[in-house]
Amino acid sequence: MPDPIAPIAAGLFAFDADGQPLLLGGRDRVTGHITFPAPADEERFEIVPLPRTGRLWSWTVQRFRPKSPPYAGAETFEPFAVGYVQLGDTIIVEGRLVGIPFETLRIDLPMRVVTESFVLATGENRMTYAFARASDR
Repeated sequence: MPDPIAPIAAGLFAFDADGQPLLLGGRDRVTGHITFPAPADEERFEIVPLPRTGRLWSWTVQRFRPKSPPYAGAETFEPFAVGYVQLGDTIIVEGRLVGIPFETLRIDLPMRVVTESFVLATGENRMTYAFARASDR
């Protein structure tokens, strides 16, 4: 069995008992405000799982290769969508939108948290979070 792919950064997401990804936010112990990603201040911020599903709040399509550096993507560039997803009534999180034809993107589209692997310029595999379409209920 291959080794699991390391996350791009520690503390961004975890997996529930069913193996489904969920993002990890930080709840300010003083104000109750939730942030993502969670700040490293463990005395002030409690780690909390964010809702796994939400609604597309806004989006755009990146149709040209970003400047490099710092862009460290693949040698060939393919347009991709990025959006803001409102997770419950908790928070709005930015992330890549995957597996969705651009022409079907719309405000309020049901979304869910997924993971996606990618290769660093060093050749190492990493995992990050993204958003995919969830079924309408």
